[in-house]
Amino acid sequence: MNAQEAQNIKWSENIIIVDGDYIDHVAFDLIVNFERMLNRRIPAADFSQWAVNIALDGRLKPGNHETQVVLLHDRKNRKLENFVPSDYEKELNGQAFKDVQLGEFIINTIATGDEAAEKDYVLLDLLKTILNHEEVKRIMIIPNAEDGHVMSALRSTLRDVDDELKHITLFAMQPLEGGNFKQQILGYSLLNAMGITSLEIDRNYKIRIPNITFPFPPHWNGEKG
Repeated sequence: MNAQEAQNIKWSENIIIVDGDYIDHVAFDLIVNFERMLNRRIPAADFSQWAVNIALDGRLKPGNHETQVVLLHDRKNRKLENFVPSDYEKELNGQAFKDVQLGEFIINTIATGDEAAEKDYVLLDLLKTILNHEEVKRIMIIPNAEDGHVMSALRSTLRDVDDELKHITLFAMQPLEGGNFKQQILGYSLLNAMGITSLEIDRNYKIRIPNITFPFPPHWNGEKG
């Protein structure tokens, strides 16, 4: 899918918008840190499990739902280095999977220009398009929340959204100031998708990691699957 096609397609009730380059960066940092802390190899994150975790954290209840995942990435980056499956065009774009608890997930990727500003523009434009579609009820956004300009633009775009009509959750590695949206910590969903549980962490170390507080959210108890 390209940015122009996004204007005309039929959207699902549930949408996950992802900065693919950003989640790949965060996943790399988590793998490096936890391999040292747990003294074992940490595998690449299971993308399907991660998407399910995001939906759960985005307040999606069990049921036969349809959820669309839109992955934005710089054109020069052909794949996610720290997820499986990883190739944007060959393994992710146009693919779907079924989760027994939450229903079908449909994945599309959008390659943007090599400049970060262009990807941010596409993300914001896509969000504005989706907000205007009545059929969309729930939006989960994983932007580069470390970029102040992106966050300022997101807060402005979401300022007047009615939470009764659009349930919006924004994911970041640390709590964010203000904003007309719910917030969730991104790290939990990634650690779970890497097979790291709160039980393992407690068993091996009594640690405090910046921006991540344990135990894991109770709706999946730190256990994969």
